Amino acid sequence: MTQVKGVSIFFPQNEIPMGHDIHGTISIDYPGRFDSVVINSQIENSNDILRFTSINERRINYPYGRLAILKDDIGTTKTLEFIANTTHTPRDRYSNVKFRVAIIQEHKEIAYDVSYIKIIK
Repeated sequence: MTQVKGVSIFFPQNEIPMGHDIHGTISIDYPGRFDSVVINSQIENSNDILRFTSINERRINYPYGRLAILKDDIGTTKTLEFIANTTHTPRDRYSNVKFRVAIIQEHKEIAYDVSYIKIIK
């Protein structure tokens, strides 16, 4: 029997030129109850942040690296598409960016996925 992962995060490109938007897709396959989906982003070895600008084609202006989306705001959709950007300039040829998505139920994390992309000069 295969275990359901519950949530996954995907990027159509694994390298993004600096200054360009980062497009990502979150797939929710969790069969049970949950309260929210949380997206965390971190530019490794940097204090710079990512700004979320769109969720499912709805413009937002969220200037923090952690975005929580309540299940009531998600509705019945099983996919969340988001856009984020940053003004970060890599010190070297590139910087790694870590994205972590988690499903939360009653203040507990019940499923998660991690994915990385690179911001290149």
